[in-house]
Amino acid sequence: MNRFHAAERALRTAAPHELLDAVRAVLTEQYGTEDVELFMADYGLTVLQPVSVLPHTLEPMSVHNSPAGRAFGSQRPYCEDLPGGRARLHLPVSVRGDRLGVLSVTLPERDAALGWAAELADVADVLGHEVIVAERDTDLYLQARRKDRLTLAAEMQWQLLPGRSCSRPEYDLGAQLEPAYAIYGDNFDWSATADHLMLYVTNGMGEGIEASLLTNLAINALRNARRAGIPIADQAALADQAVYAHYRGRCYLSVLMFDFDLATGRASVVDAGSPQLLRLRGGVVERVGFEAQLPLGMFEETDYVAQDFRVEPGDRLIFVSDGVHSVASPKGEAYGDAALARAIQSTRLLPAAEVPRAILRELTGHRGEAVPEDDALVVCLDWRGKPSGR
Repeated sequence: MNRFHAAERALRTAAPHELLDAVRAVLTEQYGTEDVELFMADYGLTVLQPVSVLPHTLEPMSVHNSPAGRAFGSQRPYCEDLPGGRARLHLPVSVRGDRLGVLSVTLPERDAALGWAAELADVADVLGHEVIVAERDTDLYLQARRKDRLTLAAEMQWQLLPGRSCSRPEYDLGAQLEPAYAIYGDNFDWSATADHLMLYVTNGMGEGIEASLLTNLAINALRNARRAGIPIADQAALADQAVYAHYRGRCYLSVLMFDFDLATGRASVVDAGSPQLLRLRGGVVERVGFEAQLPLGMFEETDYVAQDFRVEPGDRLIFVSDGVHSVASPKGEAYGDAALARAIQSTRLLPAAEVPRAILRELTGHRGEAVPEDDALVVCLDWRGKPSGR
């Protein structure tokens, strides 16, 4: 059995809470490592939190200006030189484009670290998949993701999300919510098959638990309809009925829904409320408007109609909630399309997974305060289209 297969077997047979112990033991035995640590990206995407038994024995590392943060941002192994000719490899831990954290491995010789970098990166990939599976049975990795306590509403919202990024040959997706530790009703959801990508961007009214309960009801109603194979306009109608039946029009939810055909880039769209779309194409940012329809749950038995939309290879689509485009500066100036266009232009060279966080940082500067009064949601979709020959 070669080194990699030994590491893979150790991870696949480890107890859910013992993945780090298992990877430490096998990397020490097979690669002669001196130290192995796992860091998870926190909910705000600002620091990498160590995975260890509480109380933590290691300090968090910055996502922005640390060696581990460099590996996390680039999604490539980064070699940090240490005294005495030693080296520390920082390896991205990701699953299908969803960036979870970094595995840091210290080796006695730099040449050995560089020679084993690709193989150890594969071990980090296996670890990422095992962490996702293990989270069904242990809270260890979810605890490590939080540098502060989540509100109950935020706990409910994060558990509802599919992930924060996703990558396929046809597209890259990235999304982020603010305030990460106290979000209310904003949400996103996506699901892909061999032929289609469905994407929902939602903005629920209210605050706290009530907003989170509303969003949970609506998202699960949409998923229930989607998983029954129902077209997107009928998904909206069924979710509308579910929300109205419970709230009788007292609460409702805005949603922007897309069903993309991966082969052609054609999409069916339902615009039921306030989330907005901006498109970067050929260096030009423009707002894309759709026929506005009623939010889900506002009235009884609302009918929804899907519109046609098309994306082209190279398009970047930015979806934002009203907590982004309507947020005011200390002088009362709304962020608006012009500021959003500048933010989209300034982040055009970043990968999709990095864009939402970068735009939200610029929004914080406009707002003039660290903690927003309303949820802010940014989703970025980079469209490449079906690769030739597939």
